[in-house]
Amino acid sequence: MRLSGALRTIALLEAAKGALVLLVGFGLLSLVHHDVQQAAEHLIAHAHLNPASRYPHIFVDVANQLTDTRLLLTAAGGGVYSLARFIEAYGLWYAKRWAQWFAAVSGGIYVPFELFELYEHVTWLSLGALTLNLAIVAFMLYNLFQAEGKRIANVR
Repeated sequence: MRLSGALRTIALLEAAKGALVLLVGFGLLSLVHHDVQQAAEHLIAHAHLNPASRYPHIFVDVANQLTDTRLLLTAAGGGVYSLARFIEAYGLWYAKRWAQWFAAVSGGIYVPFELFELYEHVTWLSLGALTLNLAIVAFMLYNLFQAEGKRIANVR
C-alpha cells in the first residue's frame, strides 16, 4: 500500500471513531430530562442480560448517577473529541505533517492505558487495540522521520 493509501486508511479510521463518539454524544443528549436509570434497565432487559451480573449492574449504577448536567458535559466532551478526530482525519487525508504528528502523539497517549488493561485482564480486543495503536504510532513516526531525513539530505 502506498503512503497516501495508508494515510487515507488511517484517516478513515479516525473519522469513523469521531462519528461513533458523535453519535453516542447525540444519544446522551436525547436522555436529558429523562429517567436514565429506567432507560438503562430497559436496554439491559431488551438485550436479555442479567441485571445482577457484573457489567449490567455497573451500567445501571452509572446511569443512576447521571444528572442532566453530567449528560450535557459528557456530550460536550464527546463533541470536542469528535472534532479533534475529524480534524486529524482531514489532515491525514491530505498528508499534512501536523496531522501525522498529532496522530502519533494522540495514539501514544493511549498506550499506557492499553498496557494497564492488558495487565489487568488479557483479551483479544485489548490486545488487538494495543497492536493496532502501536502500528499506527510506529507508521506515523517512521514516515515523519523518513521525510525529515530526505529533507535534510536535499538541503545538503
